[in-house]
Amino acid sequence: MKPTKLDNFIVLFALAAILLAVAGGLAWRRRAGAESPLSVAETAPTVAVVRVARADLFLEVRIPAEFRAYEQVDLHAKVSGYVKEMKVDFGDRVKAGQLLATLEIPELQADLSNAQAAEKRAVADYTDAHLAYTRLLAVNTSHPNLVAQQDVDAAEAKDLGTEASVAAARAGITKYQAWVDYSQITAPFDGVITMRYADPGAFIEAGTAGTAAKSLLQISDNYLLRLDFPVSVAYVQDIHVGDTVAVRVESLGGESFNGVITRFTDQVDEDTRTMMTEIQVTNQSLRLLPGMYTQVVLKVGRRPQVLAVPTQAVVNDKSPTVLLVNASQELEERPVKLGLETPDQCEILEGLQAGDLVVIGNHSEVRAGQKVETQLITPASLNAR
Repeated sequence: MKPTKLDNFIVLFALAAILLAVAGGLAWRRRAGAESPLSVAETAPTVAVVRVARADLFLEVRIPAEFRAYEQVDLHAKVSGYVKEMKVDFGDRVKAGQLLATLEIPELQADLSNAQAAEKRAVADYTDAHLAYTRLLAVNTSHPNLVAQQDVDAAEAKDLGTEASVAAARAGITKYQAWVDYSQITAPFDGVITMRYADPGAFIEAGTAGTAAKSLLQISDNYLLRLDFPVSVAYVQDIHVGDTVAVRVESLGGESFNGVITRFTDQVDEDTRTMMTEIQVTNQSLRLLPGMYTQVVLKVGRRPQVLAVPTQAVVNDKSPTVLLVNASQELEERPVKLGLETPDQCEILEGLQAGDLVVIGNHSEVRAGQKVETQLITPASLNAR
């Protein structure tokens, strides 16, 4: 029988279906081969790792503090008088012993003149009495019976009395000269005049005990400053004389420098539960001023040379773990016990050894048991991230 047009159409349709099936099978085999486990195993991912090493760990505690002058005093007059001359004003830098002010005390100068005159009279009386005594004594020695012993004894007594009068007169001069010297107000140490309370012509009362006498000047030693700050009782065991402490001065644009602990009270205040600690700061340029607020950065909880890893290496969902790269280049989830935790590092008490490699970064991209390639990250490059 001769084939019809319908038969030819059916044959062509069948051939087309066979060709499509063959092409689809080839494409499926290519995709399956590309996604096979064998292909995945051949391209192990690269992970960033750090080596477990020993480090000195500590916590940083920031404590507010305020500068104050190493020494600061109000200068009073020892004697009452009028201000004759004021040689300095506030802001002036002065040296120890420099004359700052002079008081005018006319009656005191008169007292000194009287004492000097009394000393001259006493010296004259002593000279006359001593000459008389020595003459009588010489005569009595050469001619024992010529001068009565009573006259010799009386001359000796007068000689000693006038000698004592000379000593008393000279003591009076010393006394009044000291009072005159008190009218000269001098600087007790190198420093800066921070306040001026009186002007020439003002009457100043003597600054004796029990009186509220007016001060003339205030002087501060700003070349050496004290920086006192309270340390919590939890950290007093970490305070040692000679320790270096970082100081940050916000009013100078956050400028920082290192200070050294010079002393502490060695006693905890019962009300605040803190111990006062002091840093001495050299300030020859006078850039730092008493009253400036600062922040003291104290290192506490020191752990010298302990095993440590970066905080990025620790997963702390329920219990702390790390991903360790073992000798077979496979990831191993390892539980660890942590000690001191700082913002950058964690102390490892158990679970790791020095030299182990642990993964840092996003742990969700890898899993335990997976083979990996490693890229070692140094602590310096890690801190630079």
